[in-house]
Amino acid sequence: MLKLGLIVVAAFVLQAALSMLQMRHFSKEFVKLRRQGRVACGRKAGGFHAGAIVMFLIDSEGRIQAGRKLEGVTCLARVRPLDGLEGRYIGSLTEEDGPKGHRNLRKAIADAALTYNKYVAGEEIEQPPTPFQKVGISARNLVRRKSTAK
Repeated sequence: MLKLGLIVVAAFVLQAALSMLQMRHFSKEFVKLRRQGRVACGRKAGGFHAGAIVMFLIDSEGRIQAGRKLEGVTCLARVRPLDGLEGRYIGSLTEEDGPKGHRNLRKAIADAALTYNKYVAGEEIEQPPTPFQKVGISARNLVRRKSTAK
């Protein structure tokens, strides 16, 4: 039983270290783009499917100069180029503009367009809930269901 516990702890430590390396890699890539100009980002969580984050370097008119993507299920995923959208206006992108077969990547591209359009319109951009907030929301909903069922 002790061996199993040590294996579980070691797995958590390894996952945390690899996640930290992935975040550092993503941050470096974001900073590289940011030093060149404005950057628009979009994201789509994957759960048990490959999640995706996209970053677009855009000019003053909202035209895409370069694209990067982070897509994968594990913390071993790395930022890669996202080609084929250069010269397009970011505000007009839809899910159909993304690569076929990559559902969450396509949704992240659409999210980048939505985020950009909200920014240009001066609207507030909602931040997704953190994992702790999700637990709190679930607990609150559970309590509400029980109180209304009585």
